[in-house]
Amino acid sequence: MSTVIRSRRGVAALSLLLASGALALPAQPALASGAGALPAQFAMDGGSSYGATLEILGYTRLVGSSYQRAYADAKEMRGVINEFLDEPTEENLARARNAWIDARPAYLVTEAFRFYQGPIDFADEETGEEGPEPHINAWPLNEAYIDYVKGDADAGIIHDTSIEITDKTILGHDQTQDEADVTTGWHAIEFLLWGQDFNDDGPGARPASDYEPGDEFNDRRRLYLKTVTQMLVKDLSWLAMSWNMDNPNAYATDFLKLPQKEALGRILTGMATLSGFEMASERLAVALDSGDQEDEHSCFSDNTHNDFVYDQKGIANIWFGEMGDEEFAGIQDLVARVDPELEKKVTAQVEKTSAAIAALPDPIDQALASPQGSPARQKMEQAVTDLVDQGKMLVEVGKALGVKIAVATE
Repeated sequence: MSTVIRSRRGVAALSLLLASGALALPAQPALASGAGALPAQFAMDGGSSYGATLEILGYTRLVGSSYQRAYADAKEMRGVINEFLDEPTEENLARARNAWIDARPAYLVTEAFRFYQGPIDFADEETGEEGPEPHINAWPLNEAYIDYVKGDADAGIIHDTSIEITDKTILGHDQTQDEADVTTGWHAIEFLLWGQDFNDDGPGARPASDYEPGDEFNDRRRLYLKTVTQMLVKDLSWLAMSWNMDNPNAYATDFLKLPQKEALGRILTGMATLSGFEMASERLAVALDSGDQEDEHSCFSDNTHNDFVYDQKGIANIWFGEMGDEEFAGIQDLVARVDPELEKKVTAQVEKTSAAIAALPDPIDQALASPQGSPARQKMEQAVTDLVDQGKMLVEVGKALGVKIAVATE
């Protein structure tokens, strides 16, 4: 999420954890100023003299490969969901759910490419036209805005026959009055596959019979799932094309033409914001503060643990210059040349944060329901501490390279 309303909750929740003593962060300068505002220019006076051509090229290749994989995996998911709709059995519903879980990681690692007005956030930086991110991964999601919920069998767009179900109408109703009135993206698909989660020891359990054809509302639900899945695939296709270095008109070409400090400022801003603000504050501190599983990122599928693991993996991929078996020139290589001691500290922090994220309880909703001071909550609080520290360390990298890092504070 990137809205101010939820962001203020995140900052407040993080502040409460700090004030209560549940978290003890070392005294360091604030990460940023302003509500995600980017500087007029990232370059600043000072910093070492260096060349970063290989690292910027490596980053651009990494982003392109990552979005291409996210697009390919989403297409695989679409195929399995269509097979389920062709034959809506419990077995095929289970396959569709597994396909959603399998497709998520490739997208999650791309979240480290956000927060600097690249294509994911701004389709047209000059006009201010938003990119597709709010329609891809928005949350939390008001289930009753889409479909039936406990206590209201006729809720949602699916039961409102005055609304024709098309990609245009679904998009036209997305977050129009309330940020939680989400109609699109990963979490809309997730809700349509799992339904609400009322299980203490597992995810939601929507029946496959919800998709048996022949019933008016089942048919609308079938069309909604098919349409919103195709919309996600289309958005990821556009992102993959935007970072295709073979296309002279793609954003990737413009990115490679940026002055090196401008490019590095964007790269580090994305990493530091995902770590120190989005993950630590919005996604962990808010949930810890409320104890409400509705504040869990993937609350219908109980897949939130993986959300954190692969978001952190996205940060590590940029630092180390790797994606699976592919290797690129990483930011680590540049920092090792400029400030070897800082490189060692950041590498240690990235590894420490990755370990803390891997140790998060699974499923996370049970940890949220646990009492204050429980071992599960302590693990989550430790992850918040490490994510904030990691973000601060990346700001220090920016200083060493002579670039400003703009990390959102609300």
